[in-house]
Amino acid sequence: MTRRLVLLALVLSIASCGSVDVTHYADQQPALNLERFFSKPVKAWGMFQKRSGEVAKRFEVDIVSRRVGNNLILDERFLYSDGTRQRRVWTLTPEGQGRWSGRADDVVGVAKGEIAGNALRWRYRLNLPVDGTTYEMSMDDWMYLMDEDTLINRTSMSKLGVEVGQVTLFFRRQGAGETH
Repeated sequence: MTRRLVLLALVLSIASCGSVDVTHYADQQPALNLERFFSKPVKAWGMFQKRSGEVAKRFEVDIVSRRVGNNLILDERFLYSDGTRQRRVWTLTPEGQGRWSGRADDVVGVAKGEIAGNALRWRYRLNLPVDGTTYEMSMDDWMYLMDEDTLINRTSMSKLGVEVGQVTLFFRRQGAGETH
């Protein structure tokens, strides 16, 4: 009986370790506006770290966007440190009150996002190819607008509820800092 109580207490304590709600950042400035941020071409630099902290892969991303009706289309072109390339095209749809949905070919179902203040939280499942095998990963993205031209992203990747690694990504709007 004591063993069951200890196990129950452990499970409850782990379950109560939920993450911060995006509304916690509602008063943070500058306020993130996806259409405005992606109104110029964007360059991004990132890395994937294994759970141990080892950097397993570095990459660069070029992003161009366009509007199609109510949707924001983000065309991402990845170049990885091992020379491989990848393309992901997101179709983002505003759902009202800071909520967004997103679709891409390697995203399982629909990504759900919410913006408050300078922060955006995306949650989705991604089919991730690794060494000839595709794994379905749960992605928990947090993006923070630092200034009008700089966005920082931190993503926790997990499989079956266990974190397998993290992605850190820095976005910079092209032409940033130039006078108009």
